[in-house]
Amino acid sequence: MEIADLPNDKKIILFDGVCNLCNASVQFVIKHDKKDVFRFVALQSELGLKIIKHIGIDIKNTDSIVLYEPTKAYYYKSVAALEIINEFGGIYTLLRIFTIFPKFIADFVYDFVAKNRYKWYGKQEACMIPTPELKAKFLV
Repeated sequence: MEIADLPNDKKIILFDGVCNLCNASVQFVIKHDKKDVFRFVALQSELGLKIIKHIGIDIKNTDSIVLYEPTKAYYYKSVAALEIINEFGGIYTLLRIFTIFPKFIADFVYDFVAKNRYKWYGKQEACMIPTPELKAKFLV
């Protein structure tokens, strides 16, 4: 798949495909994505690397989740997490309260967790392979 072929009507979540915490987060998003808003791409994949390069993020400087809205914007770190949760609606909109914290504080907490995620949650040898039912939610 090429950048021009990305679905413009979906928000794309780029995630660390070997991180257990990140994979659990993807499963959480899939479970709560009742409006079918999101598609997923591992940062380490060929398409993930193309998207990161396209939006101008240096892969060496990101170990975070990236939310990419083709033709609109991209978000990463704490802002991406809050933007994703905002799509769930319902009780999850209460988590928008965290936007009262300055971005540098929210990103500091995010970076602390990101830095320790392999130590705390472990790491897989390879990217997650989606089940046949979930395969359509992952872009390659």
